[in-house]
Amino acid sequence: MYGKYTKELGAYAKEEAKRAKKKSVQEVDETLGKPRGRLYNSKIAKVIGWAWRNTFARLGEDWVFLALLGLIMAFLSFIMDHGISMCNKGRIWLYRDLATHPVVQYLAWVSLPFCLILFSAGFVHIVAPQSIGSGIPEMKTILRGVSLKEYLTFRTLVAKVIGLTATLGSGLPLGKEGPFVHIASIAATLLSKLVTSFQSIYENESRNTEMLAAACAAGVASCFGAPIGGVLFSIEVTTVYFAIRNYWRGFFTAVCGATVFRLLAVWFQKEDTVKAYFQTNFTMEFPFDPQELVVFSLMGVVCGIGGAAYVWSHRQYVLFMRKNKKMNAFLQKNRFLYPGIVVLVASSVSFPLGLGRFMAGDLNTHDQVSGLFSNFTWTKDELTVEESEVLRHWTTKSTDHFICLTGFIFYTFIFSIIASTIPVPSGSFIPVFKIGAALGRIAGELMHVIFPQGIHHSEFTTPIIPGGYAAVGAAAFSGAVTHTISVSVIVFEMTGQITHIIPIMVSL
Repeated sequence: MYGKYTKELGAYAKEEAKRAKKKSVQEVDETLGKPRGRLYNSKIAKVIGWAWRNTFARLGEDWVFLALLGLIMAFLSFIMDHGISMCNKGRIWLYRDLATHPVVQYLAWVSLPFCLILFSAGFVHIVAPQSIGSGIPEMKTILRGVSLKEYLTFRTLVAKVIGLTATLGSGLPLGKEGPFVHIASIAATLLSKLVTSFQSIYENESRNTEMLAAACAAGVASCFGAPIGGVLFSIEVTTVYFAIRNYWRGFFTAVCGATVFRLLAVWFQKEDTVKAYFQTNFTMEFPFDPQELVVFSLMGVVCGIGGAAYVWSHRQYVLFMRKNKKMNAFLQKNRFLYPGIVVLVASSVSFPLGLGRFMAGDLNTHDQVSGLFSNFTWTKDELTVEESEVLRHWTTKSTDHFICLTGFIFYTFIFSIIASTIPVPSGSFIPVFKIGAALGRIAGELMHVIFPQGIHHSEFTTPIIPGGYAAVGAAAFSGAVTHTISVSVIVFEMTGQITHIIPIMVSL
């Protein structure tokens, strides 16, 4: 096998037989000389071995392996979301409750993100530099058969989980979908190594590739609670060739992960029942008028151009950073300088008493998207208490919501590109999703200004639903940037409604 032999095969086999015979005779002699207690111990060991073979040893069967993978990803996702939420609440507490003077409030607003990003950059650099960035490009490479060292190890998993939690807790406009694909792939690899100790079938390279393909689906599913969209997204993003036999694996592990992820919210976050990630309540009877499809098509064109501009701008910025060799050498020597400058500038711009009031700077990502998807018109005169609370973050005394939405788009567009070059774990899906939602909200509010009574069609009058326009814009813009159609299914699962299925598909 290895190109050389130390002895003849026949002679080697005879020696092994003699050695085995001698060992068995010794074991018999030892057993005869054993006291009764030791015999009982050997029986207990046999019982434990039988129990192991018939319970945990069955991990080698695909369905148990995939269910366990989905379960692990759900728990990881829930714990990380809880950590990110604690960081965001801590920042708001420091800014609102602890400080009263504007200068002290500014220092409180900037200090926590600054510390979190520097911690993330340092921790990732020391533990596993392979965890920097998204992880999807690396997974594409691995699934094509190239072996990348240290990309699927336990050290990388620890660095990715802790680094991503600190990065998203800082409030920078970054996402988590790409890193979750990487985290799920590491979990699948480590799980398959555990199984390999008693199931040699998982030593098969093609088998591992199949499990990695299923893990990519589990990552997206446990990220947003979107199992079907997760499977389709993983196929579109990570693979060129996809084996149909992997379909059920992907769906099964994605459903397990998404279900447990939503159940954990019910058990530990006092949710009433299993809900969508960004639950909406658009009207079901007349969600849109057929004439609005023209506007949705135009939104698709605008979001396509905007998505292309985003990708081009990101590429130009990365190339500029790479070409400037002197600056590169300086930043490599002073590793914490660039992340510190970026987080200071981004936090200063989003400071709620400054420019942040023009871009809902005091809201976290979940509340921003929930506000953009809200099912009421921001331009109407009479608002309820809940509606006024939502609109309060998107208007100021001197400006209306159109100015604030525009400021939000520019801030997220620029700083998501800059922040994505920081050496920390991060993704880009959520920022482009928010940009698209804000663009759609502007289009919906403009439509309501033009048609305040709704659109008349024969005997019916269909009201304008700006939240539906936000959902369409989010799907179109994120689809344009990621070049995927499966974003539409992810949006349906994230909002819990398929009322705008035709507009979303048309614009996307």
